Order: sequence, then structure tokens, then C-alpha cells
Amino acid sequence: MSVSCGVECVVCITCGRWAWKRCTHNGSSDSATWPPAAAADFSPIPRACRLILAVYEADLSRPKFSPPGGYRLNPTNLVKRVTYDQTLGRSPPYIVYLDHDHKEIVLAIRGLNLAKETDYKLLLDNKLGMQMFDGGYVHRGLLKSATWLLEEESATLRRLWRETGGDYSLVFAGHSLGSGVAALLAVVVVNHREELGGVPRSKVRCYAVAPARCMSLNLAVKYADVISSVVLQDDFLPRTATPLEDIFKSIFCLPCLLFLICLRDTFIPEDRKLRDPRRLYAPGRIYHIVERKRCRCGRFPPEVRTAIPVDGRFEHIVLSCNATSDHAVLWIAREAEKALDRMMESSEVITTAPIVQKLERMQTLEKEHKDAMERAISLNVPHVVTIVRQLENADADAAPPPDHEKEPSITKSKSSDSRTNWETLVEKLFDRTDSGKLELKKDKALSDT
Repeated sequence: MSVSCGVECVVCITCGRWAWKRCTHNGSSDSATWPPAAAADFSPIPRACRLILAVYEADLSRPKFSPPGGYRLNPTNLVKRVTYDQTLGRSPPYIVYLDHDHKEIVLAIRGLNLAKETDYKLLLDNKLGMQMFDGGYVHRGLLKSATWLLEEESATLRRLWRETGGDYSLVFAGHSLGSGVAALLAVVVVNHREELGGVPRSKVRCYAVAPARCMSLNLAVKYADVISSVVLQDDFLPRTATPLEDIFKSIFCLPCLLFLICLRDTFIPEDRKLRDPRRLYAPGRIYHIVERKRCRCGRFPPEVRTAIPVDGRFEHIVLSCNATSDHAVLWIAREAEKALDRMMESSEVITTAPIVQKLERMQTLEKEHKDAMERAISLNVPHVVTIVRQLENADADAAPPPDHEKEPSITKSKSSDSRTNWETLVEKLFDRTDSGKLELKKDKALSDT
């Protein structure tokens, strides 16, 4: 009798301790050891949020979702707007915008539309470990969408990059579902730069706002110099490794699902998670906007922390009433703007940073990326050693100028390396009709691209 009572006491204490830790876990704990973000590095993110909001606007001259004091778009710089009727379910709606003030060619993609069946089909086109790409695993449906989008817009983006003399950066931005498409689009572009006239890797940027988990850990760290993810406080989506299709099938019982995820993840050791090559993560460098703290009521002036995390990359769900509201792009845009204003006010010098300081910061970012890769090697993250060798041997910034005469040499160099040829990638994911249009493949065979 005493033994059974002792067992019951141990079980009750263990369950009570787990419940206490889970219920008191705060979103700010995930980035407690991270350094604060620099204003110069964070400054493009409020603009990216505003550009994503522009996809929702019917008329840019009279915006409805513009944050107070936020970045204003010039309607005359809008190159293209693509709606659901034009994408035919291949991709969420998006815009192409030419930002002359910041020398950026931007492709911004909207988030999930709960009323559109095509968005759910895109999410459901996945199975754990089904799609390989660039030595890692990615979400199959999001990769298909990114590949289709690049096939459709490569001519437009190539033309704009040439017209701007190659001085402009190529920026992809997306929210929620669109963040996964934008992140994988950036990965595809980096691997197939000849499709855009040989744009160098250093000119490609991606801002994934409230990002979906869409790539394995080795790829998330590899592309940390290209992709930046933005997470607001307790947002649930970047924190759950549950497949996206399961989340949105359970959207009307999300609190129950989040609780079950917490319970399940409690019994999975950290090293086992890291060694699982199929487990998907939020991509790239992460900027965490913190505005609430443990045991303190109300919101505080937002602060931004940043890192390229390897272990502990937002693995724990936060049981918070704000877990879903922190996912809204409009709220993220407002808080990002406030955080940037605070950074600028606290800076000793608000004017443009001197060239020497900019070079030192670039070297610091490169060192952080290298340290993250070395950390991944020390934790035995699958396939990361191969990626480190590829990065050491590749001359990422040696792309030739965008001249018509040099295009054949670009294509030749790309086709001769170990990466998948662009046409091969398209053929693996799509069927091409007689008119040249891409149709989704009906088969569900595994493909290693």
C-alpha cells in the first residue's frame, strides 16, 4: 500500500512540475540569452511588413492597413499585382514592387486565407521526409509553389535587375504561409541564380514574417546569411514542429492541439530532435520581438533580440492567450516599427554609419554564421558537414555581370556542378502542358532534388 502511494506521489509531483513549467513558460525565455539587434540590421523588416500588407490593399494610394508613421509605398512603383484568379492555386497572391529609395526589387507574398481551399491544398501537399532539396528536407507543397512562382516571374525579375544595372537587391518577403514560400523561393534562387541573369548571393534577401517551419536544420543554418525570420513574442507557428497540414486541419480546436504538442514534446530528448534530419524548422537568422515578460502584466516597449540558433530554435510552445494574436502581420508591423524607433532613439548617432563600422558589422555577421555552422557540427546535425564543405569551396559572390554575352557561361557553370539543373527540378515537381504552362503532378512518388 505504501509503495503504491509513493508511486502516486511521484507521478503527481512529476505531472505538477511539468504543468508548472509549461504554464509558466514565457515567450521571452526563448531568446533570453540572445544579444540585442542592431538598428541597421533590423531596419528593413518594418518595410518588409508594410510590403506584405500591400498585397492585401485594393488601392495603394489609399492604404487601409498602413501602420501609423510606417513606411509609405509609392503606387507608381508597383510593377505587378497577382491575385488568386491568376495564380490558380499554385501560390498565394503577391506583388512585385520596385523600391528606388532603398534599391530593392521586392516580391511580397500574403499569408494563409482561411476562406481559400487552394491554400489548404498547398499545405496538405506534404509528408514528413517526402521532399529533399539541396542536401536537406523541405516542405513539398511550399517548394512546388516557390518553383512555380520563380518560373512565372523569372522574366520580370531578370528584366528589372538588368534595368537597374545590377545595383538593386532582390528581396522576397512573406507572412505565415507566404513566409514559407518566400523562404524556399530564396533558397531556389540562390541555387539557380542563372534563372535571374546571375544575381549574386549577396544581393538576395528574404524576410519571413511569422515564419512557418519549412526546412530542415542544416538548411535553416546554411541560409542564415540570406533569410531572416521575424517572430513576435508568443507566436505559435514558428514553435511547433507539428506538420502545417495538421495544424490547420485542427484550427478550430487549436488550444487542445497546442496542449497535446506540449505534452508530446516533453518526452522527446533534445539530442533526438537535433539528429532527426526530417524535422523542419523556422528558416535562417531569427529576430525575436519581445514585449511581455514573465510575472509582469501588460505590454512593454518592444525590444528585439537576434541570433542564429541551432539548439533550442523555438522548440517549446507557449501556452498563452496571445499565441494566435501575435501571428497577425498587422500587429507585427506595428511592433516592429515601435522597436525600430526605440533603437534609433537609443543610438548615440542616428546618422548614417561610417563605412568602417559597416564593414566591421558585416564581418561580425559572417563570424556569427560561421560559429552557428560549427555549433551544428559539434551537435552532429545531419548533413551539415557536407554543407560546410560546399560553402568553403563555393565562390558565392563571383557571379559575372548581367550581360547577354555571358549568359551561356553562367548556364554552363551551373549545369556542370553537383546541384540539380533547373529544368530537372521543374520536371520533378510539375508536368508541362503543350502550351508551356506548368501543371501539378498527380503522383506522390518521392523525389530527391
